Amino acid sequence: MVGVVGFAAWAASNAFEASYRDPAVIDRVKQEFAIFPDETAGEIFVAELDRGIVGWGARENNPNYISDLWVHPDHQGKGIGKALLLYLCELMKGQGLETARLDTHAKNSSAIRLYERCGFKIIWHDIEFAKSMGVPLEKVHLQKQLVED
Repeated sequence: MVGVVGFAAWAASNAFEASYRDPAVIDRVKQEFAIFPDETAGEIFVAELDRGIVGWGARENNPNYISDLWVHPDHQGKGIGKALLLYLCELMKGQGLETARLDTHAKNSSAIRLYERCGFKIIWHDIEFAKSMGVPLEKVHLQKQLVED
């Protein structure tokens, strides 16, 4: 279900240019979501509703990096993404980490608004190659201070 929810959220996004909607890219992304739960070396945290997964977040590669945050389109705008994001930040803060980091597509305005409302600030904006899609993407990196100086 994690892969199904992630792919549904990705597919519903309006952040991508038409060139990223190539069937080969879509198939590659769908496969990446399908194998992610079994292949990640990180942690996955799920949001459940009526015994079903409606959203999830993951930490992968670095302890202070939120690699994924996905909410099924049928459940977006209901605070699930915010709850997952704040939970991950509290978890990191409790582990003594000073910052939390994440990335998203630069045109994913709804996600960026959520991240900024939760205290994240854009620290980088440029083109980055998306391995999962096999294409370059305009990305932003965001960071949140977890511990006050």
